[in-house]
Amino acid sequence: MNFSFKKTNKAPFIPEDRKRELLLFQKNAGISLNNLSLLDNAFTHSSYANEAKSSGIKDNERLEFLGDSVLSVVVSGYLYENTSGDEGEYTKIRSYVVSEDSLSEIAHKLNVDKYILIGKGEELTGGRNKKAILADCMEAIFAAVYIDKGFDYIKTFILKLLVPQINEVLSNKHKKDYKTMLQEYVQKKYKKVPKYTLIKTEGPEHDQVFYYMVEFQGKQFGPAGGKNKKEAEQNVAKLCWTELNPDK
Repeated sequence: MNFSFKKTNKAPFIPEDRKRELLLFQKNAGISLNNLSLLDNAFTHSSYANEAKSSGIKDNERLEFLGDSVLSVVVSGYLYENTSGDEGEYTKIRSYVVSEDSLSEIAHKLNVDKYILIGKGEELTGGRNKKAILADCMEAIFAAVYIDKGFDYIKTFILKLLVPQINEVLSNKHKKDYKTMLQEYVQKKYKKVPKYTLIKTEGPEHDQVFYYMVEFQGKQFGPAGGKNKKEAEQNVAKLCWTELNPDK
């Protein structure tokens, strides 16, 4: 599964200090690319590229698109070859393993946050440690490695990082998606879906906490807080799920 990618006539210039950073990342990650500009591009967030438009710097979104597909193929292939589940089980396992939470956790282990190029505004709002930015960057890195080294190489790299995550899911020790679990429970039992409602927000605009409640069948649970809507909904879903299923 290798494709021929168009080569640019001239690789973007990379300062020597940046080259040293990229080489250090490669050493710690256990990879070695021939084209460092690909890796540099993988670390370039759109906020940085937008602030440097005149220099022709490109963001990592195209690489992210490709990396998402490569990641899905590698994980799907591993599950098919090494586990005996059905399609539904494969989908659930894969959805966690390639999730924002899982990929951002891996990014932290590889110190990806230290190498990301982000804009000044994004930096001031904690962008370097945002799960979405870290997860997207990991997908872009996967694409860069795939383009430079081919499918067998990126397969080995991805599985080295993700097999432990897969094993956590198989042994039920992973961070669970309580929102999905609650929705499946409510749909099966009541033929309805839970309704999430924002109750309030607290804190300054750049560091807000959102509080949500969840309700169904006339029952309300919560509120529970989180740094964003998704996290708050997960937390209140966990609260509700735990109350409904104390032994699980």
